[in-house]
Amino acid sequence: MPDIDVSVIIPCYNTEKYLDQALSSAEQNDRINLEIIVLNDGSTDGSLEIMRAHEAADPRVRVIDKENQGYGASVNRGIAESRGTYIGILEPDDWVKPHMYDDLFEYGAQFDPAPDIIKSPYTRVVLPETPDQYLCNCSYYKRIDPGFQPFRLSDAPHLIQHHPSIWSALYRKGFLEEKNIHFMEVPGAGWVDNPFLIETLCQADRIVYKEQPYYCYREDLPGSSSVLRRARLSFDRWDQMADIIENLGITDDGILKAFYVIGFRYVGGGFADFGDDNPDIAAWAGDMFRRMDPERVVRIDNLSGHMKNLYFKLSGYDPIPYSRMGYYRELVKEFIYSTSTNGIGFGLGRINLYIRQKATEQGILKQKLNIQE
Repeated sequence: MPDIDVSVIIPCYNTEKYLDQALSSAEQNDRINLEIIVLNDGSTDGSLEIMRAHEAADPRVRVIDKENQGYGASVNRGIAESRGTYIGILEPDDWVKPHMYDDLFEYGAQFDPAPDIIKSPYTRVVLPETPDQYLCNCSYYKRIDPGFQPFRLSDAPHLIQHHPSIWSALYRKGFLEEKNIHFMEVPGAGWVDNPFLIETLCQADRIVYKEQPYYCYREDLPGSSSVLRRARLSFDRWDQMADIIENLGITDDGILKAFYVIGFRYVGGGFADFGDDNPDIAAWAGDMFRRMDPERVVRIDNLSGHMKNLYFKLSGYDPIPYSRMGYYRELVKEFIYSTSTNGIGFGLGRINLYIRQKATEQGILKQKLNIQE
Protein backbone atom coordinates (compact mmCIF):
# COMPACT_ATOMS: atom_id res chain seq x y z
CA MET A 1 0.00 0.00 0.00
CA PRO A 2 1.49 3.40 -0.96
CA ASP A 3 2.22 5.96 1.72
CA ILE A 4 -0.60 8.43 2.31
CA ASP A 5 0.34 12.08 1.81
CA VAL A 6 -2.76 13.74 3.26
CA SER A 7 -5.61 12.47 5.43
CA VAL A 8 -8.70 14.68 5.19
CA ILE A 9 -10.88 14.31 8.28
CA ILE A 10 -14.57 15.16 8.04
CA PRO A 11 -16.51 15.02 11.34
CA CYS A 12 -20.21 14.84 10.56
CA TYR A 13 -23.38 15.23 12.57
CA ASN A 14 -26.68 15.71 10.72
CA THR A 15 -25.41 17.62 7.70
CA GLU A 16 -27.06 15.67 4.89
CA LYS A 17 -27.92 18.90 3.04
CA TYR A 18 -24.25 19.78 2.41
CA LEU A 19 -22.31 16.55 2.88
CA ASP A 20 -22.33 15.39 -0.75
CA GLN A 21 -20.82 18.72 -1.83
CA ALA A 22 -18.13 18.54 0.87
CA LEU A 23 -17.13 14.98 -0.01
CA SER A 24 -17.21 15.60 -3.75
CA SER A 25 -14.98 18.64 -3.35
CA ALA A 26 -12.41 16.70 -1.30
CA GLU A 27 -12.36 13.99 -3.94
CA GLN A 28 -11.21 16.55 -6.54
CA ASN A 29 -7.55 15.92 -5.69
CA ASP A 30 -5.67 13.50 -7.93
CA ARG A 31 -1.95 14.28 -7.74
CA ILE A 32 -1.21 13.03 -4.23
CA ASN A 33 -2.04 9.92 -2.25
CA LEU A 34 -5.14 10.99 -0.37
CA GLU A 35 -7.45 9.37 2.14
CA ILE A 36 -10.76 10.86 3.25
CA ILE A 37 -11.91 9.78 6.70
CA VAL A 38 -15.51 10.76 7.31
CA LEU A 39 -16.80 10.18 10.82
CA ASN A 40 -20.50 9.76 11.39
CA ASP A 41 -20.98 11.19 14.88
CA GLY A 42 -24.31 9.54 15.60
CA SER A 43 -26.26 11.35 12.87
CA THR A 44 -30.01 10.81 12.85
CA ASP A 45 -30.61 12.12 9.31
CA GLY A 46 -29.46 10.67 5.97
CA SER A 47 -25.79 11.56 6.40
CA LEU A 48 -24.58 7.98 6.82
CA GLU A 49 -26.18 6.88 3.54
CA ILE A 50 -24.39 9.69 1.70
CA MET A 51 -21.07 8.68 3.28
CA ARG A 52 -21.58 5.03 2.32
CA ALA A 53 -22.36 5.97 -1.27
CA HIS A 54 -19.08 7.89 -1.55
CA GLU A 55 -17.20 5.08 0.17
CA ALA A 56 -18.54 2.61 -2.39
CA ALA A 57 -17.65 4.87 -5.31
CA ASP A 58 -14.19 6.07 -4.23
CA PRO A 59 -11.69 3.73 -2.50
CA ARG A 60 -10.01 6.71 -0.86
CA VAL A 61 -13.10 7.34 1.30
CA ARG A 62 -13.35 5.51 4.64
CA VAL A 63 -16.41 5.79 6.89
CA ILE A 64 -16.23 5.46 10.65
CA ASP A 65 -19.70 5.07 12.16
CA LYS A 66 -19.66 5.94 15.86
CA GLU A 67 -21.84 7.13 18.70
CA ASN A 68 -22.31 10.84 19.22
CA GLN A 69 -19.38 12.34 21.13
CA GLY A 70 -18.97 15.83 19.66
CA TYR A 71 -16.68 17.58 17.20
CA GLY A 72 -13.47 17.35 19.21
CA ALA A 73 -13.73 13.65 19.96
CA SER A 74 -14.58 12.92 16.32
CA VAL A 75 -11.57 14.78 14.94
CA ASN A 76 -9.30 13.15 17.54
CA ARG A 77 -10.56 9.74 16.42
CA GLY A 78 -9.93 10.69 12.80
CA ILE A 79 -6.37 11.79 13.57
CA ALA A 80 -5.71 8.56 15.49
CA GLU A 81 -7.00 6.45 12.59
CA SER A 82 -5.25 8.49 9.88
CA ARG A 83 -2.23 7.25 7.90
CA GLY A 84 -1.27 10.54 6.25
CA THR A 85 1.90 12.53 6.63
CA TYR A 86 -0.35 15.58 6.90
CA ILE A 87 -3.82 16.10 8.37
CA GLY A 88 -6.51 18.31 6.86
CA ILE A 89 -9.91 19.09 8.40
CA LEU A 90 -13.03 19.69 6.32
CA GLU A 91 -16.27 20.64 8.00
CA PRO A 92 -19.23 18.90 6.35
CA ASP A 93 -21.22 22.08 5.66
CA ASP A 94 -18.31 23.69 3.76
CA TRP A 95 -16.45 22.80 0.57
CA VAL A 96 -13.00 23.21 -0.95
CA LYS A 97 -11.95 24.30 -4.40
CA PRO A 98 -10.35 21.67 -6.68
CA HIS A 99 -6.82 20.56 -5.82
CA MET A 100 -6.56 22.28 -2.45
CA TYR A 101 -4.82 19.32 -0.84
CA ASP A 102 -2.72 18.60 -3.94
CA ASP A 103 -1.47 22.17 -4.05
CA LEU A 104 -0.81 22.64 -0.33
CA PHE A 105 1.04 19.33 0.02
CA GLU A 106 3.19 20.03 -3.04
CA TYR A 107 3.91 23.54 -1.81
CA GLY A 108 5.05 22.22 1.56
CA ALA A 109 7.20 19.55 -0.10
CA GLN A 110 9.52 22.30 -1.40
CA PHE A 111 10.83 22.87 2.12
CA ASP A 112 13.33 20.79 4.07
CA PRO A 113 12.82 19.99 6.91
CA ALA A 114 9.10 19.44 6.36
CA PRO A 115 6.85 22.27 7.61
CA ASP A 116 4.79 21.71 10.73
CA ILE A 117 1.87 23.68 9.24
CA ILE A 118 1.02 24.58 5.64
CA LYS A 119 -1.43 27.47 5.85
CA SER A 120 -3.62 29.34 3.35
CA PRO A 121 -6.38 31.98 3.42
CA TYR A 122 -10.01 31.10 2.76
CA THR A 123 -13.17 32.37 1.10
CA ARG A 124 -16.04 33.60 3.28
CA VAL A 125 -19.54 32.59 2.23
CA VAL A 126 -21.54 35.38 3.83
CA LEU A 127 -25.32 35.15 4.42
CA PRO A 128 -25.36 31.55 3.14
CA GLU A 129 -28.58 30.01 1.87
CA THR A 130 -30.20 33.43 1.41
CA PRO A 131 -30.82 35.55 -1.70
CA ASP A 132 -28.13 37.93 -0.42
CA GLN A 133 -25.35 35.32 -0.24
CA TYR A 134 -21.98 36.55 -1.47
CA LEU A 135 -18.33 35.49 -1.42
CA CYS A 136 -15.42 37.56 -0.14
CA ASN A 137 -11.84 37.12 1.02
CA CYS A 138 -11.07 36.41 4.65
CA SER A 139 -9.67 39.04 7.00
CA TYR A 140 -6.03 37.94 6.77
CA TYR A 141 -5.89 37.56 2.99
CA LYS A 142 -2.80 39.42 1.71
CA ARG A 143 -1.83 40.33 5.29
CA ILE A 144 0.58 37.47 5.98
CA ASP A 145 3.98 38.40 4.61
CA PRO A 146 6.86 37.71 7.01
CA GLY A 147 9.34 38.16 4.16
CA PHE A 148 10.68 34.62 4.39
CA GLN A 149 9.49 31.03 4.66
CA PRO A 150 9.25 28.99 6.78
CA PHE A 151 8.42 31.27 9.70
CA ARG A 152 7.05 31.23 13.23
CA LEU A 153 3.89 32.81 14.59
CA SER A 154 5.89 35.69 16.08
CA ASP A 155 6.79 36.65 12.48
CA ALA A 156 3.10 36.84 11.44
CA PRO A 157 0.86 37.13 14.55
CA HIS A 158 -2.07 38.25 12.39
CA LEU A 159 -2.74 34.52 11.86
CA ILE A 160 -4.43 34.25 15.27
CA GLN A 161 -6.21 37.60 15.36
CA HIS A 162 -9.10 36.59 13.10
CA HIS A 163 -11.51 33.69 12.76
CA PRO A 164 -9.92 30.38 13.93
CA SER A 165 -9.73 28.93 10.42
CA ILE A 166 -8.05 25.66 11.40
CA TRP A 167 -9.42 23.97 8.27
CA SER A 168 -7.55 26.17 5.76
CA ALA A 169 -4.31 24.37 6.60
CA LEU A 170 -2.47 21.06 6.69
CA TYR A 171 -0.84 19.86 9.91
CA ARG A 172 2.06 17.44 9.97
CA LYS A 173 0.82 14.44 11.95
CA GLY A 174 4.25 13.89 13.49
CA PHE A 175 4.18 17.49 14.79
CA LEU A 176 0.80 16.95 16.46
CA GLU A 177 2.10 13.77 18.07
CA GLU A 178 5.42 15.29 19.17
CA LYS A 179 3.66 18.24 20.84
CA ASN A 180 0.80 16.06 22.16
CA ILE A 181 -1.81 18.35 20.60
CA HIS A 182 -5.41 17.16 20.68
CA PHE A 183 -8.85 18.71 20.44
CA MET A 184 -10.82 19.31 23.61
CA GLU A 185 -13.62 16.77 23.90
CA VAL A 186 -16.90 18.41 24.86
CA PRO A 187 -20.51 17.92 23.72
CA GLY A 188 -21.35 19.43 20.35
CA ALA A 189 -18.91 21.72 18.57
CA GLY A 190 -18.10 23.82 21.61
CA TRP A 191 -15.63 26.24 20.00
CA VAL A 192 -12.85 23.67 20.42
CA ASP A 193 -11.18 25.00 17.26
CA ASN A 194 -9.99 28.06 19.22
CA PRO A 195 -7.60 26.28 21.63
CA PHE A 196 -6.41 24.03 18.77
CA LEU A 197 -5.53 27.14 16.73
CA ILE A 198 -3.45 28.60 19.56
CA GLU A 199 -1.71 25.33 20.45
CA THR A 200 -0.70 24.52 16.89
CA LEU A 201 0.43 27.95 15.74
CA CYS A 202 2.24 28.81 18.98
CA GLN A 203 4.14 25.51 19.03
CA ALA A 204 5.01 25.31 15.33
CA ASP A 205 8.64 26.00 14.48
CA ARG A 206 8.07 25.87 10.71
CA ILE A 207 4.96 27.45 9.20
CA VAL A 208 4.66 28.06 5.46
CA TYR A 209 1.93 30.12 3.82
CA LYS A 210 0.49 29.94 0.32
CA GLU A 211 -1.50 33.02 -0.68
CA GLN A 212 -4.32 31.17 -2.41
CA PRO A 213 -7.81 30.77 -0.92
CA TYR A 214 -9.18 27.25 -1.45
CA TYR A 215 -11.51 26.62 1.47
CA CYS A 216 -15.08 27.97 1.26
CA TYR A 217 -16.53 28.60 4.70
CA ARG A 218 -20.28 29.09 5.21
CA GLU A 219 -20.67 31.62 8.01
CA ASP A 220 -23.32 31.36 10.73
CA LEU A 221 -25.58 28.71 9.30
CA PRO A 222 -28.73 28.16 11.39
CA GLY A 223 -27.91 25.59 14.05
CA SER A 224 -24.15 26.17 13.94
CA SER A 225 -22.27 26.57 17.20
CA SER A 226 -21.55 30.23 16.47
CA VAL A 227 -25.28 30.96 16.34
CA LEU A 228 -26.39 28.85 19.32
CA ARG A 229 -23.39 29.38 21.59
CA ARG A 230 -24.11 29.73 25.26
CA ALA A 231 -23.19 33.04 26.83
CA ARG A 232 -20.08 32.04 28.71
CA LEU A 233 -18.52 29.74 26.12
CA SER A 234 -16.33 32.34 24.43
CA PHE A 235 -14.98 33.54 27.78
CA ASP A 236 -14.21 29.97 28.87
CA ARG A 237 -12.32 29.28 25.64
CA TRP A 238 -10.33 32.53 25.91
CA ASP A 239 -9.31 31.53 29.43
CA GLN A 240 -8.16 28.13 28.18
CA MET A 241 -6.18 29.76 25.37
CA ALA A 242 -4.60 32.13 27.90
CA ASP A 243 -3.57 29.09 29.96
CA ILE A 244 -1.93 27.56 26.88
CA ILE A 245 -0.02 30.77 26.13
CA GLU A 246 1.15 31.09 29.72
CA ASN A 247 2.17 27.43 29.95
CA LEU A 248 4.19 27.79 26.74
CA GLY A 249 5.91 30.89 28.13
CA ILE A 250 4.83 33.10 25.21
CA THR A 251 6.03 36.68 25.76
CA ASP A 252 6.14 37.99 22.18
CA ASP A 253 4.44 41.40 22.01
CA GLY A 254 2.79 40.82 18.62
CA ILE A 255 1.32 37.46 19.60
CA LEU A 256 -0.04 38.75 22.90
CA LYS A 257 -1.60 41.86 21.34
CA ALA A 258 -3.26 39.72 18.66
CA PHE A 259 -4.53 37.41 21.37
CA TYR A 260 -5.91 40.33 23.37
CA VAL A 261 -7.82 41.51 20.28
CA ILE A 262 -9.59 38.13 20.25
CA GLY A 263 -10.69 38.75 23.84
CA PHE A 264 -12.00 42.24 23.12
CA ARG A 265 -13.96 40.83 20.19
CA TYR A 266 -15.56 38.26 22.51
CA VAL A 267 -16.47 40.96 25.02
CA GLY A 268 -18.07 43.13 22.35
CA GLY A 269 -19.96 40.13 21.01
CA GLY A 270 -21.09 39.16 24.49
CA PHE A 271 -22.63 42.55 25.19
CA ALA A 272 -24.17 42.71 21.71
CA ASP A 273 -25.69 39.22 21.95
CA PHE A 274 -26.84 39.17 25.56
CA GLY A 275 -27.50 42.81 26.43
CA ASP A 276 -25.31 45.71 27.48
CA ASP A 277 -26.81 45.56 30.98
CA ASN A 278 -25.93 41.92 31.54
CA PRO A 279 -24.01 41.73 34.85
CA ASP A 280 -22.60 38.31 34.06
CA ILE A 281 -20.96 39.53 30.84
CA ALA A 282 -19.43 42.46 32.74
CA ALA A 283 -18.07 40.13 35.44
CA TRP A 284 -16.65 37.64 32.94
CA ALA A 285 -15.12 40.47 30.90
CA GLY A 286 -13.49 41.86 34.05
CA ASP A 287 -11.93 38.47 34.79
CA MET A 288 -10.63 38.31 31.23
CA PHE A 289 -9.26 41.86 31.30
CA ARG A 290 -7.32 41.23 34.50
CA ARG A 291 -5.28 38.63 32.59
CA MET A 292 -4.15 41.32 30.11
CA ASP A 293 -1.19 43.66 30.58
CA PRO A 294 -2.43 47.31 30.72
CA GLU A 295 0.70 48.70 29.10
CA ARG A 296 0.20 46.37 26.16
CA VAL A 297 -3.54 47.06 25.87
CA VAL A 298 -3.04 50.81 25.38
CA ARG A 299 -0.59 50.07 22.53
CA ILE A 300 -3.16 48.14 20.47
CA ASP A 301 -3.87 50.58 17.66
CA ASN A 302 -6.91 48.78 16.25
CA LEU A 303 -8.70 48.97 19.62
CA SER A 304 -11.05 51.92 20.08
CA GLY A 305 -10.81 54.40 22.93
CA HIS A 306 -14.21 53.25 24.17
CA MET A 307 -13.00 49.68 24.50
CA LYS A 308 -9.82 50.78 26.26
CA ASN A 309 -11.93 52.76 28.71
CA LEU A 310 -14.12 49.71 29.22
CA TYR A 311 -11.00 47.66 29.88
CA PHE A 312 -9.84 49.94 32.70
CA LYS A 313 -13.34 50.21 34.16
CA LEU A 314 -13.94 46.45 34.36
CA SER A 315 -10.40 45.33 35.16
CA GLY A 316 -9.95 47.74 38.03
CA TYR A 317 -6.48 48.72 36.82
CA ASP A 318 -5.43 52.37 37.05
CA PRO A 319 -6.02 54.08 33.68
CA ILE A 320 -2.99 54.80 31.51
CA PRO A 321 -3.03 57.77 29.11
CA TYR A 322 -3.14 56.86 25.42
CA SER A 323 -3.52 58.54 22.04
CA ARG A 324 -6.43 57.79 19.71
CA MET A 325 -4.48 58.74 16.60
CA GLY A 326 -3.24 55.19 16.08
CA TYR A 327 -6.83 53.93 16.05
CA TYR A 328 -7.91 56.47 13.45
CA ARG A 329 -4.93 55.56 11.27
CA GLU A 330 -5.95 51.91 11.56
CA LEU A 331 -9.49 52.76 10.43
CA VAL A 332 -8.16 54.40 7.28
CA LYS A 333 -5.84 51.47 6.61
CA GLU A 334 -8.70 49.02 7.17
CA PHE A 335 -10.92 50.84 4.67
CA ILE A 336 -8.14 50.82 2.05
CA TYR A 337 -7.44 47.14 2.72
CA SER A 338 -11.12 46.11 2.60
CA THR A 339 -11.70 48.04 -0.62
CA SER A 340 -8.61 46.67 -2.33
CA THR A 341 -9.31 43.02 -1.41
CA ASN A 342 -13.11 42.88 -1.60
CA GLY A 343 -14.31 45.95 -3.50
CA ILE A 344 -15.72 49.38 -2.67
CA GLY A 345 -19.07 47.98 -1.53
CA PHE A 346 -17.38 45.84 1.07
CA GLY A 347 -15.24 48.76 2.21
CA LEU A 348 -18.31 50.95 2.67
CA GLY A 349 -19.94 48.09 4.56
CA ARG A 350 -16.98 48.07 6.96
CA ILE A 351 -17.56 51.78 7.61
CA ASN A 352 -21.22 51.08 8.38
CA LEU A 353 -20.16 48.27 10.73
CA TYR A 354 -17.76 50.63 12.48
CA ILE A 355 -20.52 53.20 13.00
CA ARG A 356 -22.84 50.58 14.50
CA GLN A 357 -20.09 49.20 16.74
CA LYS A 358 -19.23 52.72 17.87
CA ALA A 359 -22.84 53.34 18.89
CA THR A 360 -22.94 50.05 20.78
CA GLU A 361 -19.69 50.81 22.62
CA GLN A 362 -20.88 54.29 23.54
CA GLY A 363 -24.11 52.84 24.88
CA ILE A 364 -22.29 50.29 27.01
CA LEU A 365 -19.84 52.80 28.40
CA LYS A 366 -22.05 55.81 28.99
CA GLN A 367 -25.46 54.35 29.76
CA LYS A 368 -24.52 51.19 31.65
CA LEU A 369 -21.06 51.82 33.09
CA ASN A 370 -21.26 55.57 33.60
CA ILE A 371 -17.96 56.33 31.86
CA GLN A 372 -17.66 59.86 30.58
CA GLU A 373 -15.73 60.81 27.46
